[in-house]
Formats: sequence, C-alpha cells, structure tokens
Amino acid sequence: MGEGLAGALAEATLRVGDQAGKWDRDGLLPLDLLHDLGAEGRLCAQVPEEYGGWGLSSTLNGAYTAHVGGLCSSLRSVMTSQGMAAWTVQRLGTPEQAAAYLPRLTGGELAAIGFSEPGAGSDLAAMTTTVRRDGDTVVLDGHKKWVTAAHYADLLLIVGRYQDGAVAVVVPADAPGVRTERIADPLGCRAAGHADVHLDGVRLPADHVLGGHGLPPTLLVTTALAYGRMSVAWGCVGILRACLAAATAHAAEREQFGKPLSEHQLVAGHLADLFTAEQVARRVCEHASRCWDEGTPDQVVAAVLAKHVSATQAARGAATAVQVLASAGSQDGHPVARAYRDAKLMEIIEGSSELCRLMLAQHALSLPGTS
Repeated sequence: MGEGLAGALAEATLRVGDQAGKWDRDGLLPLDLLHDLGAEGRLCAQVPEEYGGWGLSSTLNGAYTAHVGGLCSSLRSVMTSQGMAAWTVQRLGTPEQAAAYLPRLTGGELAAIGFSEPGAGSDLAAMTTTVRRDGDTVVLDGHKKWVTAAHYADLLLIVGRYQDGAVAVVVPADAPGVRTERIADPLGCRAAGHADVHLDGVRLPADHVLGGHGLPPTLLVTTALAYGRMSVAWGCVGILRACLAAATAHAAEREQFGKPLSEHQLVAGHLADLFTAEQVARRVCEHASRCWDEGTPDQVVAAVLAKHVSATQAARGAATAVQVLASAGSQDGHPVARAYRDAKLMEIIEGSSELCRLMLAQHALSLPGTS
C-alpha cells in the first residue's frame, strides 16, 4: 500500500463522496467501482502482498474498515465478504489454490461466501447443502440464503456437507446449475447485494474443494467467521463515529428554548452515551486485533466479544442519534437513518447477539475458578 493508511482513508472518502445515500435508496453499488476497488486491493487489504494484496495487519485493516463503515455500510459489507473469502482460501486452501485464487480476488473479481440456509443459520447440523464426489469432480446441490455480495459475485465460496464433515468449494457464479436470486428491499445494507443462491447439480473439478478434503463443520465455519466478525465489529465502530459526528453537529447548531440543544442536559447525556459507545467499541476492537496480530489463544473469543459489543453499541447508538436529530435524521438516505437500519443487521449477521452471548458464557464457564 504505497499511499499509506492516511492516503487509503482519503481515497475511500473521495470514492464514496456523497453517493452513499443514493446507493442505499437505489439498492445498488456501482459495479465498475467495485471492480476498480477490487483491482486495487482495497476490498481485502489483509491479503499478503505476494498475492497482490496490501498485507495489512488486523489493526491497520480495522482502522481502514471502520473508516469505510462510517461512509457506507453496504460497501463495507462487500469488503467483509471479499475479505472472508480471501481469508478462507488462505487458511484452508492448498498453496496452489492460494496462488490461483487470491490474485483473482485482488485483481478485480468479486466474491461472496455462503453459509446460511432456509433451515440452518447458526445450527450447522441442520445444513442440507451437499457436496458429493463423483470421480474427479464434485457435485453441489442446495440453497444458500442471504449471501452478502452474491448479486455482484464472480466467485461463490459455498460451504456444504461432505461425507462426515464439511467443505468449502469455490464455485464460479456463472457455472451451469447456479442461480442467484436477489433479495428485494432488505432492512439494512440495502446496496450490499444480498441474494439467495440456488445450486442444482453444479458439477466442478474436485480441485475446487479448498484443501481437497472435509473438515468438522464447526471448525470450517469458525475459520471464515473469525474474519467476518472482526470486519463487522470494526465497521460498527465506523457507524458509531458517523452517528456521533452527525449528532454533535446537529446538537451544536440547533436551538430550542433559546439555547443550543447541546446545552440541554438530557441531549448532552445522549451525546455522552454516543461518545462512550464509540470508545468502548473501538477499544474492544483494538484488543481483538492485537490478539489476531499476535496470534494469542484468546483470538477467537476476542473476535466474538468485539463483534457482540460493537454491534450492540452501534444499534443502541444509532437509535440515540436518531433521537437527537429527530425529524432531521429520519429521512430515508440520511446517514443517521441508514445507520439505524444498518446497525440492526449487525446484531444478526456473522453470529447473532444471542449466539455471541452463549459463546461468551461458555468461555466464562471455562475460566479457572468458575466451577
């Protein structure tokens, strides 16, 4: 990344400009913009430089992700999808697969990764998408639901049951038997390209299976979701920053009963809560990224904690910002109105708040002195 982090943040601001509200209302990101950003390595910045990426640490990529998240959560969602796909290839693929696919993900092609199904979200045992071996090919059948960025994707990374375990398969979006069905009018991240993916007898060479063999479903999904949780968490920091900026500016300028809103104690309390939420979310994300960069044993639980805290703080903080701005922040497309809808989805994707709480409770029970 020759331009440095400050240059990357400035470039992101320039590329998004004042278009995020329009993209949200239209429900689409410009495809040429996505391809351009992808070709410049901006959609999966943690990919090593040898594969055309920027080679950022989790900490630096987090700062970059938060900045984009504050500009446009839909664009950040596409970044999350691209980064998850790249991370899964890095962790589960063979060296040959990494060399084959990672340059494509830093060269302009777009990717989406499919986990959830109509009857299987967090319950991996209920997953019904199957991958079966047939000679030197594999055949996929199933239905993936709410796949972020699938509407734009050139490559789909599909997780399915395989023998007694599970596999991730790289599927060209235009392969025979693949059909994507865009989700109309999602609550939030409207331009992120959410779509259902139908797989009907999709036949591919067996070397499209990452690593060439099956893994325990929990291990496979946890590997991919670790990156996604970190990306969502940092994106929520961006949401909170955008809400704080909008709320403080409005409260300083708007007058009621002869003085600025910011001088009314109850409104000032809202601003304090927003500032606190941003600080808490940022600190927990910084901790999680340090664990990631240092490879500590707490890496997985730190990512879950960061995602849970940041998402809940963002949802609460966005609601607070709407309260401060009132009608001024209630118009469709306004940054605070977008944040209100987008943040709610963050409490659901990459592991719902309920699932995160269960995982954190299990971790707490495993600590010394708790039993």
